[in-house]
Amino acid sequence: MTGGTVALAFSGGLDTTVCVPLLKEEYGYDEVIGVTVDVGQPESEFAEAHETADALGVDHYVVDAKAEFADLCFEAVQANASYQGYPLGTALARPVIAEAILEVAEEQGCTALAHGCTGKGNDQLRFEAVWRASDLDVIAPVRELGLTREWEIDYADEKGLPVEAGNEGEWSIDTNLWSRSVEGGQLEDPGYEPPEDIYDWTDAPSDETETIDIEFEEGVPVAVDGDEMEPVPLIEYLNDLAGSYGVGRTDMMEDRMLGLKVRENYEHPAATTLLTAHEALEQLVLTKDEREFSQQVSQQWSEKAYEGLVDHPLMDALNGFFEGTQQKVTGTVTVKFEGGQARPVARESEYAVYSADAASFDTETVNGIEQGDATGVAKYHGFQSRLANASKPELAPDGGDEASDE
Repeated sequence: MTGGTVALAFSGGLDTTVCVPLLKEEYGYDEVIGVTVDVGQPESEFAEAHETADALGVDHYVVDAKAEFADLCFEAVQANASYQGYPLGTALARPVIAEAILEVAEEQGCTALAHGCTGKGNDQLRFEAVWRASDLDVIAPVRELGLTREWEIDYADEKGLPVEAGNEGEWSIDTNLWSRSVEGGQLEDPGYEPPEDIYDWTDAPSDETETIDIEFEEGVPVAVDGDEMEPVPLIEYLNDLAGSYGVGRTDMMEDRMLGLKVRENYEHPAATTLLTAHEALEQLVLTKDEREFSQQVSQQWSEKAYEGLVDHPLMDALNGFFEGTQQKVTGTVTVKFEGGQARPVARESEYAVYSADAASFDTETVNGIEQGDATGVAKYHGFQSRLANASKPELAPDGGDEASDE
């Protein structure tokens, strides 16, 4: 028998509820403590977790990590981070949650850490990437015991566990400050059109419009319409405002780390708005070469973040690049909410790599360079291409080389 205390990532849902007795019965732990980490979930989820922990006789710890999570979200904005076209949300939250649970486990003298993830998803990898850097054992009952949802429901009924017949609703929903994901049920069918009631953060797009000004300092959003805000309230404000215009819906087939392709629906109004505005400001202040190379760095940053490896040494190097480029990403972007889109319609910055006089068709010269000076450039442009095309061997009608007369 193992003995000791194990810290369980605890939501109060079916999976984590059945894990409590299993950690004692199947793994031999003397005590299980539940840890819930606040990264912006609805208050109802904390109430459910607390009530379930009480009914199970489990000590329950709640850690407020919203500020740490918001800071990481803004790092994602600086990196223009997205995975296969949608803003990262759950992926960013998991390392923050894992770190907070590890801290509680160490403070409480635990010998192990446990989660209720299955062996098919990404979250098991994201949690364990953090936890396996510690000296504590890592336990995954659902995965290790090969549990199915049906088995868990029967087990909960048999044990009289405090779950409503294991029924957590038709959809599987994960919510945090940055995004809301909806999956499962009929949504697993790619041909099924989701009903409007799967959405909670976003209204159906309408003909109504509104424009707002978003201010950035070194790539970080700091104010909306002149009102300075801390990261958490700024995100919450934009979730409400942009969501009311239907901004930030994604319905996609997503490729998970284990190779499975899954149907996912997301809501991310603030994330969509801020990422769109940030990129618009970069278009103004960064050179063409910086922007093109930044796309490569962003892709690498997003891949590592999707994997939950925000502490990977490569991330330090990638963040070093962004620290350099973001020094100039200071200014204001005007965003228009229209037809479910957040569209940049104006931008300004003291670091703009732009001259209205130079770009104007009404200006004869550009910093002493006359229009006629471009003639030489035009003559050389495409020179190699013309040479290559002129020396191309002729092909026979059948696609082979021209036949010889001999």
